[in-house]
Amino acid sequence: MSTVDLSEIDDLLVRHKTGGGGLIELLQEVSNRYQYVPREAVERISEELGVPLTQLYSLATFYTSFKLAPPGKHHVCVCTGTACHVRGAPRLVETLERDLKIEAGGTTADGKFTVDTVNCLGTCAIGPIVTIDGRYYGNITSDALSRLIKKVE
Repeated sequence: MSTVDLSEIDDLLVRHKTGGGGLIELLQEVSNRYQYVPREAVERISEELGVPLTQLYSLATFYTSFKLAPPGKHHVCVCTGTACHVRGAPRLVETLERDLKIEAGGTTADGKFTVDTVNCLGTCAIGPIVTIDGRYYGNITSDALSRLIKKVE
């Protein structure tokens, strides 16, 4: 059963047609609404605008801000910028991948966690940095991260 309300997609399409804007802006609106770009939405956009599915998926896969699968309930993000990298960020990524049995960029099978990496969170002085649901954890170790992940409901 789909969680996509196609009438909402139709409303976005009407606004898009009357207000102009490009396909990227339309995909951003869909992504903002659902936290990812659902297949049903892409198909509806393709039908209504006469844009090939391949073109829409090319855009959606080119930009890393677009996700094609629903995110997990909890978002974990590891800064892998230079300062965090030299202070152990790669070990943190390995810890998450091991503990959660997914690769960075993925979502656990139970839908509980999505793990991402970013090039910088702007808090270099307290790196390595991990965010969990937007909350920052600085100077974090692999052991501390494993404990934090176990405590997340």
